[in-house]
Amino acid sequence: MASLEEIVSKQKLGAKFVLSAPMLGMDIATFDTQAALWAEHGGPGFEAAGVPFRKVIDGQFLIQRLTVVKV
Repeated sequence: MASLEEIVSKQKLGAKFVLSAPMLGMDIATFDTQAALWAEHGGPGFEAAGVPFRKVIDGQFLIQRLTVVKV
């Protein structure tokens, strides 16, 4: 499993790509919390692009995937 830094470093400047819980080895609740921060403030080397994809789990909408752009 690749780390967040490895995934971001493989992208070209301006490239859009998707981050998800399984690709980062996180459970969906943990990813939802982290992705919400990234969507609002950006992440290490990227910014959110578009609306996060959410899934209903136990009656709650949790972020499952986040499309980002490398900056």
